Amino acid sequence: MTRTTQDPAVTGRPRTPVVAGLLLAAGGGRRLGGRPKALLDHRGRPLVEHAVRVLRAGGCDRVQVVLGAAADEVRRRADLTGCPVTVNPEWAEGMGSSLRAGLGALAGTGADAALVLLVDQPGIGAEAVARVRSAYRTRRSLAAASYDGERGHPVLFGADRWADVAAAAVGDQGAREYLRAHRDAITLVECSDVAQAYDIDTVEDLKHLE
Repeated sequence: MTRTTQDPAVTGRPRTPVVAGLLLAAGGGRRLGGRPKALLDHRGRPLVEHAVRVLRAGGCDRVQVVLGAAADEVRRRADLTGCPVTVNPEWAEGMGSSLRAGLGALAGTGADAALVLLVDQPGIGAEAVARVRSAYRTRRSLAAASYDGERGHPVLFGADRWADVAAAAVGDQGAREYLRAHRDAITLVECSDVAQAYDIDTVEDLKHLE
């Protein structure tokens, strides 16, 4: 096999870890009257575009987007240029199915970790993403943003954990059960000084959008 100049055995330098952004944007907005969260207007554009920009600005090497509700409309209206998109046909089952779909899409891409962000948390910006991303150490890394000591998003999963995370991701719990079972392994990264972890779940929450 011919080694490239990027091969650590040739350069003597360790390979830079690849941390992929994983954006979960499949929700149908049931408590918002069926308005898909990815298409909520924020600063004049669909909310999903804002979240993609946050992940990129925070240093994610690529951004994998998981769509579900109104996926065709999201693709028509939102600029997702450069983002691989996975459509989760089981999105109505809850966040767990979207997490499984996203991790499955990243498998085999060479990513060393996935940094998971939810589309309905626009109060979380690039600085929080960058802080959590910087907690990567190995492919067994497990890290999460913390808000006044309470675990939140984004969450970073080293690639060697993906299979177990996916196996535990059921219903609308996402990775909650896995994180609970592995809480002693989580590196918490305080982000309350740079981000707000509110969700856009109800009509009253729309006041957070601009």
